[in-house]
Amino acid sequence: MELFWRHGYEGVSISDLTDAIGIAPPSLYAAFGSKARLYQEALDRYAVGALDLSVLDQATDLRDGVAAILAAAIGSVHAKGQACMISTGMLASDRAHDALACDLADRRQRFGHLLQERLERWVPAAEAASLARYIVAIMQGISVHARDGATLSELESIANYAKAALPAC
Repeated sequence: MELFWRHGYEGVSISDLTDAIGIAPPSLYAAFGSKARLYQEALDRYAVGALDLSVLDQATDLRDGVAAILAAAIGSVHAKGQACMISTGMLASDRAHDALACDLADRRQRFGHLLQERLERWVPAAEAASLARYIVAIMQGISVHARDGATLSELESIANYAKAALPAC
């Protein structure tokens, strides 16, 4: 997972993987079937520890909820100085890997839909859909800035501007 997170799918070779895991290539293929399947399992493992929308449960209003979700996003990417493996994964890749790129796009869309459902606590469904897309876009930007070395203060500034743009609910 760490190799894929740091270098992306195309930046990691079978040799890199077998060296990191401490196995021979035939064992990797026997266990996972392919590099692509191992990548999907790494994404599944990453998702378990990734952003948890339960941070919205304690929020008293929309701004508080958005503040909580953005703070969680900042916490998850700033600590490692790495972009979110799912939100920025395979945004550009060789066409040979279209199936994996589609899998990541689906994962991002599912997250957006889950966020939308949570936001419907404060705003109507149509508005929640637009707001979820906005928040996800902000989170992706935060992720990229963290990867590029932004400080915690800089990331928090992005979140503060995003919160200020929200309607009062």
